[in-house]
Amino acid sequence: MTIELSSLEQEMEATRERLAGTIDQLVHRAKPSTMISRQITKVKGHFVAPDGSPRTDNILKAAGVVVGGIAVIATLRWATR
Repeated sequence: MTIELSSLEQEMEATRERLAGTIDQLVHRAKPSTMISRQITKVKGHFVAPDGSPRTDNILKAAGVVVGGIAVIATLRWATR
């Protein structure tokens, strides 16, 4: 009986430690600074290749969207005058 309790206590302690580690990880992931850092890394990954070279195709697509948006706004403003 004593051996069973000791084993059960050890198992409960191990479970508590795992749960504490999981909670710590969740708290870290939910921090605004961590979330911002993840998003910045994601955006950089879209415009910069893993070897550090720029991904010109994605840069040109983004620039095209910006220029197109400006053109649409300018056209709408011109048309409403």
